[in-house]
Amino acid sequence: MRDLSRRGFVRLSVAAGGGLVVALQLPGCGRRREGIGLPGGGPSPATDVASNAWVELHPDGSTTITVGNSEMGQGVRTSLALLVAEELDLDWDRVTVAQAPNDPEKYGRQSTGGSASVRSAWEPLRRTGAAVRQVLLSAAATSLGVPASELETRDGSVRHPPSGREVSYGELAAHAASAPLPTDAEPKPPREWRLIGREGIVGVDVDDIVTGRAEFGSDVVWDGMLYAAVARSPAHGGSVKGYDDSKALAVPGVRKVVEVKGTGPDAHVRSGVAVLAEDTWSAVRGRDALRVDWDPGPHGGESSEAFSRTMRQAVSGPGSVVVNRTGDPDGVLERADEVVDATYELPFLSHATMEPQTCVAEVADGKVRLRSPAQTPDWSAGAAASALGVDADDVELTIPLLGGGFGRRLDPDFSVEAALIAREAGAPVKVVWTREDDMRHDFYRPCAVHRFEASLGSDGYPEAWRHRFSTPAISATYDPDGDEEDWGVGEGTGTATMLYRVPNRSSEYTHLPCGLTRGWWRAVSTTHGIFARECFMDELAERAGIDPVEYRLHLIDTFRMDRPKPNPRFPHDPERLKGVLRLAAEKAGWGKDLPEDRAMGVACGIDHLSYAAEVIEVSRSGSGFRIERVVCAADCGPVVNPDGGRAQIEGAIHQGLSAALGERITVRNGAVREGNFDGYPILSIDRAPREIEVHFAETDAHPTGLGEPALPPAAPALANALYRLTGRRIRSLPIEA
Repeated sequence: MRDLSRRGFVRLSVAAGGGLVVALQLPGCGRRREGIGLPGGGPSPATDVASNAWVELHPDGSTTITVGNSEMGQGVRTSLALLVAEELDLDWDRVTVAQAPNDPEKYGRQSTGGSASVRSAWEPLRRTGAAVRQVLLSAAATSLGVPASELETRDGSVRHPPSGREVSYGELAAHAASAPLPTDAEPKPPREWRLIGREGIVGVDVDDIVTGRAEFGSDVVWDGMLYAAVARSPAHGGSVKGYDDSKALAVPGVRKVVEVKGTGPDAHVRSGVAVLAEDTWSAVRGRDALRVDWDPGPHGGESSEAFSRTMRQAVSGPGSVVVNRTGDPDGVLERADEVVDATYELPFLSHATMEPQTCVAEVADGKVRLRSPAQTPDWSAGAAASALGVDADDVELTIPLLGGGFGRRLDPDFSVEAALIAREAGAPVKVVWTREDDMRHDFYRPCAVHRFEASLGSDGYPEAWRHRFSTPAISATYDPDGDEEDWGVGEGTGTATMLYRVPNRSSEYTHLPCGLTRGWWRAVSTTHGIFARECFMDELAERAGIDPVEYRLHLIDTFRMDRPKPNPRFPHDPERLKGVLRLAAEKAGWGKDLPEDRAMGVACGIDHLSYAAEVIEVSRSGSGFRIERVVCAADCGPVVNPDGGRAQIEGAIHQGLSAALGERITVRNGAVREGNFDGYPILSIDRAPREIEVHFAETDAHPTGLGEPALPPAAPALANALYRLTGRRIRSLPIEA
């Protein structure tokens, strides 16, 4: 097993009470001890095979598969379990999925983000299953006294069709556990798949969610638990100068008031005051009764208006950092008879997860226990250990279901905050964030301004393209002393890295200093970059008098990038981008005659190594418009669970349109003004598309991201459709009615 022997290990053992345990250590296992405990250290050999269990084949024919990644609605527990079940020929109806606790030494990469879970597990899980299947066939051949070539596996057992005899995997445990693992096992070819790619597979968590049996972070209750509501500094970066808790302590049910000291970029816990009570309502009422004197800190004078002015001034001239450059764009533009110039602006966005942040914590006898809906359990546990001054091994973190993530729960702040408060409380504590807490103390998608200038040749295609942009970089939140050039590379994803062929082009970045914490919002920087780029591409196509789809197909090409370096395993493939663009256009009927009150718009892009294109059809509706139809084509390689995959794309489209039509975070005096959905409207059913079609491109490639790539093209496809309908160019979001 070339990959597993080189990059991880697999061991077999007999489980207590019988059955077979398959222990798999994925590549990149091991806990990093230094710093803030981010996952990614080198492999650590394990001695307790049973405790490393990934798959347990029970004597009764059922199977338990332990998944290390967090489930937040993206279906990761179903997809990873399907990979194992496919190669082992398990009975899917008898597979149970368990959630692993935080332990990267046992379960490998547990960070759930970047659309990377299936991509990371695709090879090791399938090769593990293939090798174990060979071992089971060999053990059955010995047990039945027949050649292995006469045997087949199905539904958790090995069968001998000529004689009709059958033996379950559990019965083979003793023989299989002592057998050497083969080194040449190959996963099944696609033509033999029975589960991967099969329609109609229901997610393993769906029944429990529908019936209310599922436990989310908000559902967790521990004996003796107190509830905490925290008053946090309204201004980001502010701190507590002093407080009067007399009225808070007078509220019935309130037990204690403690100050929360803010922490740095290892966790970003906000400075505040926590009210602990016997129930949530008492805690919130007690917090309302607090009188806190706040020091707004160095960012207390910041505002959205000032951010906008600063960014627009920055893009009016050369950027601080040249992210990418080829040819002589400045010279060509200076000599051009005509330059097309457009500036696009986008606001901060909140994650607005349906379940606000929460965590239950207990600190006792030098040990820390956390029940946290975290996307990065190792980071959360490591940051809590650092904040409390305990060893990482003394922090136990388990993971319930997450009520939405979208990148918000990558950050460990809410877990560390709960641990700090629990230490002061001397009892288990559940910290409950209200919607207002969550929206005003988020890690926001950055605001951004993009300016493009281009000159066209006699054929209508761009000879020069200059891109200048400014954002408060996400990376600067976590590494405020970092390199602005590195920040620009990350923020320029989708713009500096575009696959449109222009002989003279550049991308220049200027950082916007900002006190608001920024974080990874679904699809990250491409959400603002692809909007600006794809809208500008439509402007150029119109100026050239060329159909927007044909214009893009003509220009999509390879582009040599110095930064960031192309991913050697997954280099950008222009043919795959062309493929999804053609497929979306074909399925949407692009180019057909439409009534005067209807129009189509198109956009495409690459995000998280996958390709997506969308055509949106809109119609006039009274004084406004209606989104009639969205057609999306996506290429992410093999789709493990098509039903789940379509749900992810539909969700991404809805979220992209929600950001386009209403979502906006604004800042005044360093504080976020929006607090709930009355001021931060998410997409309502009456504004949602009447129809969404999802088409997967048929490519034989390694799986890549699926949960994020369909989001970035949604807003520009809508904006381009509205221009064709109304004649009004949309260069800022959200779209005003």
